[in-house]
Amino acid sequence: MKKLWPVLFLLVAACKQKEYNADLLVKNAVVYTVDSTFTTADAFVVSNGKILAVGKADTLEQKYLAREVVDAGGKAIYPGFIDAHAHFYEYGLGLQEVKLTGSKSWAAVLDTVNSYSRHHTEGWIIGNGWDQNIWANKQFPNKAKLDSLFPVRPVILSRIDGHAAIANQAALNIAGIKPGQTITGGKIETVNGKLTGILIDNAVGIVTRKIPSPTELVTQNALLDAQRNCFAVGLTTVDDCGLPYTMVSTIAALQHKGDLKMRMYVMLADQEENYDYLFKRGAYKTPGLNVRAFKVYADGALGSRGACLLKPYSDQKNWNGFLLSSQKHFEEVAAKIAAKGFQMCTHAIGDSANRVILKIYADVLKGKNNKRWRIEHAQIVSPEDIKYFGNDNIIPSVQPTHATSDMVWAAKRLGAARLKTGYAYKQLMKQNGWIPLGTDFPVENINPMYTFYAATERKDLKGFPARGFQMENALSRTEALKGMTTWAAKANFEEKEKGSIEVGKYADFVILDKDIMKVKGSELPNVKVIKTYINGVKVYEKK
Repeated sequence: MKKLWPVLFLLVAACKQKEYNADLLVKNAVVYTVDSTFTTADAFVVSNGKILAVGKADTLEQKYLAREVVDAGGKAIYPGFIDAHAHFYEYGLGLQEVKLTGSKSWAAVLDTVNSYSRHHTEGWIIGNGWDQNIWANKQFPNKAKLDSLFPVRPVILSRIDGHAAIANQAALNIAGIKPGQTITGGKIETVNGKLTGILIDNAVGIVTRKIPSPTELVTQNALLDAQRNCFAVGLTTVDDCGLPYTMVSTIAALQHKGDLKMRMYVMLADQEENYDYLFKRGAYKTPGLNVRAFKVYADGALGSRGACLLKPYSDQKNWNGFLLSSQKHFEEVAAKIAAKGFQMCTHAIGDSANRVILKIYADVLKGKNNKRWRIEHAQIVSPEDIKYFGNDNIIPSVQPTHATSDMVWAAKRLGAARLKTGYAYKQLMKQNGWIPLGTDFPVENINPMYTFYAATERKDLKGFPARGFQMENALSRTEALKGMTTWAAKANFEEKEKGSIEVGKYADFVILDKDIMKVKGSELPNVKVIKTYINGVKVYEKK
């Protein structure tokens, strides 16, 4: 009997070794960890939603017994992609409305809206996505035909950038808009004493404030529909820019129920009630939701000539665009945000708007700091103003697809000299040594592969121009990947919890069908997501 004890001991020990000590083992992969040295591995282990170990499969399999094993089949794996500037909720709402993106003419817009009205017979007709720059005449439309189609039912259709819209007379009547009416930071277009229906920047809000608020069901559907599409392209965190404080509880409740799994970094809009909410309550932070920033708008968009320029538009004499609020307003907002220790993120497109905000930031930040105040877009920055980004650690948060979307018409707006210093992502990146990337969806497509392609190849989806657009400001593939992962996380003060596949961080990752660090540049837009994981749990799989 004594001779049996060693055998029994070994059997018991073997049984103990077979006990599960991990939830997931991913192996047979090319794992781009995007850690500080940009190392690769072939396997990693997940436990309780976080990365437990990273390394060689043989070593990890000896040490860990996982409940689930994923053989990646040699495919490349990356940290979950982060969109550092988007309008997630707005995108979701747009999925419930008339989609006009890609419409080749005003007539095509009207046909789409008319068709939509036959199946949606009550309430306001709300649409989004038209862009006159892709039409043959490239002129803003007039509401006359819209009025004839919908003489009673209110209609408002937003331009693709969200900074302009066209409304029919029924909507204008509800809003009380009259010919010749003016508004600070906006424009109500009047021609020969008649309203054309075109509203720019702050003028749009006069109408949209009259639209009944979405129902709870519509709001939930918007968030969940947006989530579904984002997971399919590998996004695991989105920065939602400019929400009201009331959305915080809605998002938190859906996340608590487990329905909304998307991680969100929310910037509250520049409104007094939002400041009151966050100043009294303090920053809101959970694993899925981070609210500690404010989104401010300095100017409009270049496409609708609302961007504020130092010199007149090249294609519209005596017109420089405009700031959306007074300089005093921006100064006061910056001072109170700084006093409370929150992050300020300001939309600035034109070189004049960028100069105003950069100088205000510099006055408040006073040199090197870790407050990570951001300029959203930073599209046209005067060469002499670039220094502010580095001197005061101001973060340029850019969207590479804006460059490749705008390049075909931006020269007409700006002229060759100004365009040459626009969309200068490499130059901006060098100021602090890092740069977060996003899309600004629904202005641009939600797909991060398009971001990666535009950042590195500087071409549109047709491969134009053949040699790339102003390639001196292209990012390397390593820089672009960091911009969509660890640098985007850093812009949100979240680099210690996400953005790379490292021990202790959330197990958010994506498996792609091709390795974006190695494929030909022309293949990048066609790379597809095979699987998306959050907390080591699969949230999307390609069918």
